[in-house]
Amino acid sequence: MKILNLKYIAITALLMSFSLGAMAQEDNVSPQRKQAIDSLALEKVRDLSKYISIIGDKKTAYSEANRVMDRAEELFAPDSEMGVSSLTTEEIEYYKVRKYFERLMALNYDNVKISWYDIHYISDLEKQPDGKYVGVVTVYQRFEGTSDDGLNYKDTTKKDITIYVEKKKTQISGRTIEFWDVMLGDIRVTETSS
Repeated sequence: MKILNLKYIAITALLMSFSLGAMAQEDNVSPQRKQAIDSLALEKVRDLSKYISIIGDKKTAYSEANRVMDRAEELFAPDSEMGVSSLTTEEIEYYKVRKYFERLMALNYDNVKISWYDIHYISDLEKQPDGKYVGVVTVYQRFEGTSDDGLNYKDTTKKDITIYVEKKKTQISGRTIEFWDVMLGDIRVTETSS
């Protein structure tokens, strides 16, 4: 199953890079290309959701959690931060991505369940002066933490994820290929409820 998933990911990434490669020639993004970029961005957000669930799961082995943290970090632009909120305080704290994952793994619960739902764009991709495109995806995160001693916490958090789309170059068989890549940026908490 894992080998099949890895093949699927590799093939998808390769196809996306070739199909988006022609975009590098254009000043504006065609509707078809934009749809391909949107799909890639939402796929990366879904991947992050899976990674967070694995990292937060107390049954995940330490070595596996670290491997997944490494993969999850690759989804992000440098210096990105993730917001953390709670029903017990109005303060929202922000942590660098790796620190967020480490804190998630160390939560003081015996069982943790994290799920994301209602993932969608709330702003269109807008071209920036540096040539990158920036957009925002919103998600709802349901967190449930329980302990054998009766500790029980649940909340739902609405989060806005900044999406960066930029041209990159790679070498394939001695040829330079330009393609569009999607990176996740800061994840801001906009609302926390029970």
